[in-house]
Amino acid sequence: MTRSNLTPLQEAEARRLATQEAKANKVQREFSEEEKALRKDRVAKAKDALARSVGVKGDHVASARQALKTYLQRLNEPKQPDEAAFEALLEAPFKAPPKKKTNDRRF
Repeated sequence: MTRSNLTPLQEAEARRLATQEAKANKVQREFSEEEKALRKDRVAKAKDALARSVGVKGDHVASARQALKTYLQRLNEPKQPDEAAFEALLEAPFKAPPKKKTNDRRF
């Protein structure tokens, strides 16, 4: 049977079996001691920035805090930000974005 001839139940079963097989064949990633130390340090810094930014006011704070939370949730994904991007992520709740320049010339 081709994919177009499958019933919805058969499609769901095929997806379930494919997922189960992928989990069984998954290679466990090993982290070196240096990587573990770096990850632990970054998690501590991110949690500290989240804790300190609780009382900060501004429109930029909510999105910056959400970015930190997303970073912590996706810590196990292979692609992580480099050191400069991570530092910018930590400073975002405390640093107001630059004001947009307008062409209004009011006196």
